Amino acid sequence: MLPATAAGQVLRTVLTPKGVQTKAESKPGPRATFESEVQMTGAGTFIESGRISYGKAGGVTFKTAGHGVLGASGVDGLQRGAVIWEVTEGRGQFARATGLITSNFTVGSKGEVVDNHYVRLCLPA
Repeated sequence: MLPATAAGQVLRTVLTPKGVQTKAESKPGPRATFESEVQMTGAGTFIESGRISYGKAGGVTFKTAGHGVLGASGVDGLQRGAVIWEVTEGRGQFARATGLITSNFTVGSKGEVVDNHYVRLCLPA
């Protein structure tokens, strides 16, 4: 597993009559760490399992719900993909968490990855 890290940030999107306006703001604090193992299961499909650590707050482990997809993006040297992960375990503040994480990503010709996650966790009271 090769870890990836990300700093905290807030993303804002506003739809206006003039178009879409976006703003990304960096937030100080610990970095999230992501590690996973990917197994190709066919032409353009894969399964994955791994973990995400949120600093001292704890973390989650996950596995693919179904299969992820990977394929051409229409841009030379760039692939695009998506996967849904099911949370299988939580630690720290995420103990007993359940939920889903969606990952939409691109992979460049030199292996560079841009990955965006959307997380919906259910935490018991």
